[in-house]
Amino acid sequence: MPLQKLSALIDAICNFVICNDSSLRSQPIIFNPDFFVEKLRHEKPEVFTELVVSNITRLIDLPGTELAQLMGEEDPKLPGANSTASGFFRSLMSLKRKEKGVVFGSPLTEEGIAQVSQLIEYLHKNLRAEGLFRVPGNSIRQQILKDALNSGTDIDLDSGEFHSNDVATILKMFLGELPEPLLTHKHFHAHLKIADLTLFDEKGNKTSTPDKERQIEALQLLFLILPAPNRSLLKLLLDLLYQTAKKQDKNKMSAHNLALMFAPHILWPRNVTANDLQENITKLNNGVTFMIKHSQKLFKAPVYIRECARLHYLGSRAHTSKDDLDLLTSSGSKELQPLKSQKRSRLDSCHQEETQQRTEEALKELFHHVHNMPDSAKKKKLIRQFNKHPIALTPGSDVPTSPAPRRARSRSFSGLIKRKVLGTPVILERKSRDTTPEPVRVSKENVQLLQRCGSPAHMSQAKLKSLEGQKEGSCRRMRARLLSKDSSSL
Repeated sequence: MPLQKLSALIDAICNFVICNDSSLRSQPIIFNPDFFVEKLRHEKPEVFTELVVSNITRLIDLPGTELAQLMGEEDPKLPGANSTASGFFRSLMSLKRKEKGVVFGSPLTEEGIAQVSQLIEYLHKNLRAEGLFRVPGNSIRQQILKDALNSGTDIDLDSGEFHSNDVATILKMFLGELPEPLLTHKHFHAHLKIADLTLFDEKGNKTSTPDKERQIEALQLLFLILPAPNRSLLKLLLDLLYQTAKKQDKNKMSAHNLALMFAPHILWPRNVTANDLQENITKLNNGVTFMIKHSQKLFKAPVYIRECARLHYLGSRAHTSKDDLDLLTSSGSKELQPLKSQKRSRLDSCHQEETQQRTEEALKELFHHVHNMPDSAKKKKLIRQFNKHPIALTPGSDVPTSPAPRRARSRSFSGLIKRKVLGTPVILERKSRDTTPEPVRVSKENVQLLQRCGSPAHMSQAKLKSLEGQKEGSCRRMRARLLSKDSSSL
């Protein structure tokens, strides 16, 4: 690599990694937007698969058998699997796969991807060759190249020993000899359903226009649950085909032409012929064409999947793992804690409001349903249950609030004097402030006075004044008696 290109690459990496904002240098920064998605995929694959598949079934209709195949709970039922025909092509492909090597014919591994990536890297630099991936190369050179890849040695493809058509043919041969297609047998029926996603007209009827947004979203989800080696190689391959199609004015290979070359290797089920697929061939070829044209969008997780994965780890303390704690132990992480607590409280309050709203709606429906029932013993029984719990079951009723705790009585000496001396007036004054009326507690002295004088409603003003004077005199005598006892004790 020339020195100028190398320095430019280093500068680009430094500008990407080094943060120029001094206020953000002390905070942990995650550059990969799919960080928590990948973390959830590796740490909790069952939770991740359930999350993704539930959203796939929202976009495409998968019957029980096809859904079980997608989840890996049943073996895939593929076209031509029960056919008794044994043509020359099928037997030849079976014999090829029995001759397994280190790379060719073996299950896909990271080591195999590392060998094949040499071919992809070389082809990226030779995209202008006319008929690339269509014109076959030299069979002798191809065998030499295949043996070198199987032996695991590094190959200098830039030496000029091999032609770009040789390398392109070997790449197709590697994909065709995999035990199962790159997109796996489990996903075969899902890809057929994705190809059928079309737009609806104003009346709600399906049209023949493909729904590109839903197709991209469905492929994004489906690629998320591919095995890791398959997903890695698929990304490298589709990017190569995308760049090849961009040079179609030179190589004469459009996205559709490339799909015709690669659909049998990456999507068709193994050991089937074109007759087995029948009308599905067009769907499969169009599906691969769509993948090539939109390959730059298909390997990003949908926004809602990112958010669900992020909340799985950061939404509550229970889901925080050791890796997250390591990320948050930097010097600036303490400043983020109040923000996280506020965000968590907002999420909790929103969840409570949604739960309460759903409960009230369900109660309203139940309430109306019971009242619309014909008269019967069952209806009367349900109405009695509503009447027993009117607050909990009647729609629109407020949730009962717990009563405020009553203030404990003071045990101090001054409080004792107030209760002994003032007696009923203090209690009456406190009770009069409450909105809800409660029975008034009357002291023993006032009870006796009321019994002697009769009901307060029939008292005259003179009698009331005399009673107040008697009460004030008794209060003065009680206060003097208590003070004398207090001075004697001192």
